[in-house]
Amino acid sequence: MQIDPELVPTLQRTAQDIFTLEDLREQLGSGRPLRIKYGVDVTAPFLHIGHAVNLWAMREMQEAGHKVVLLIGDFTTRIGDPTGRSRTRPVISAAQIERDAEGFISQAGQILRTDPAVFEVRRNSQWWAPMSLARFMELLSMVTHARVIQRDMFQRRLAQADDIHLHELLYPVLQGYDSCELEADLTIVGSDQLFNEMMGRFFAERLGARRQVVITTRITPGLDGREKQSKSLGNYIALSDTARDMYGKAMKLPDSLALEYLHVYTLFPVGEIEEMRTAVAAGEMNPMHVKQALGRALVDRYHGAAAAQAEDAWFARVFSGRAVPDDAPLVTVAGADVTLLEVLRQCLPEMSASELRRLIRHGGVRVNGELQLTDPDERRRVAGGDVLRVGKRRWFRVVIEN
Repeated sequence: MQIDPELVPTLQRTAQDIFTLEDLREQLGSGRPLRIKYGVDVTAPFLHIGHAVNLWAMREMQEAGHKVVLLIGDFTTRIGDPTGRSRTRPVISAAQIERDAEGFISQAGQILRTDPAVFEVRRNSQWWAPMSLARFMELLSMVTHARVIQRDMFQRRLAQADDIHLHELLYPVLQGYDSCELEADLTIVGSDQLFNEMMGRFFAERLGARRQVVITTRITPGLDGREKQSKSLGNYIALSDTARDMYGKAMKLPDSLALEYLHVYTLFPVGEIEEMRTAVAAGEMNPMHVKQALGRALVDRYHGAAAAQAEDAWFARVFSGRAVPDDAPLVTVAGADVTLLEVLRQCLPEMSASELRRLIRHGGVRVNGELQLTDPDERRRVAGGDVLRVGKRRWFRVVIEN
């Protein structure tokens, strides 16, 4: 669905659907500051560029004077959103929820303005914990089983004869009613959250409140080209990534996704993206150049123009020129006669011995540009100044002790 650029320009690039455009026009035309719901269950203090799509749109609305209400789902986290899951989520302790909540607030503040005029933090335990059973039953009486069970992931579980726990069936009710408690005018979510947020409009109609507008945004596959970005799958670009890691991850992206990432996750001019698309399709542009443009644009957005220029130059020097980085860290070994495993333990102390052995056996370590033997325990002579390349993006220079 097309969104008028004068309404929210950022969403012109990323929005998928609006429920409804007429309601959005009415709300923005009212002249009053809107309350924008940003709800998160705190399963881990972790945000990636997929989350940032919605945060940037909210930041733009903050600049226009609207308020973002960050809703920490400390109550609903104990239940677990069943979105996209074939199994029930494990229970998370209250202490971990509170610890992770602070992490979410901090990371969201990397993009959102956090001054009280345009930012507010709420927790849904504030109304769910003290709510009487009578009031909860009153809310449940408004919702039919047929409405809830139609949700796609519930249908998939039924088809596979998998269990659906009763508290999971109630999750959309809880998330929907949250919008009424917040008096939310608008929420911007990934398309996978549409069902839950439409429950907010449903409750508003039943309770005589103002219906929140629901805007869904596009969800892209992660770096592996398959599942959406996820910490557990390691297929993401995190907001906390260094400039070098952010650029490097962009270069690992499948060629087929580079243009989509450039469109969704950056401010790269749309017209130039379409020119690139035409050139790549005609074989006139190497997709590597698209990924380099993506790396520069991402680093520019999160780390600044100077960092983007530096990482682009570093990549060209090291990978195109096959040079060894000037900033390759020094690693000191006790003597010249050592095993490769002993050297790597000094290089990568955070990795276990079994991980290092696997890395060596799979040919992931080169010494002075040559493929090293795949036996991690064979003793080899090393010299001061030898260069170890581990994987594709890590180098170390050997220093002999004394």
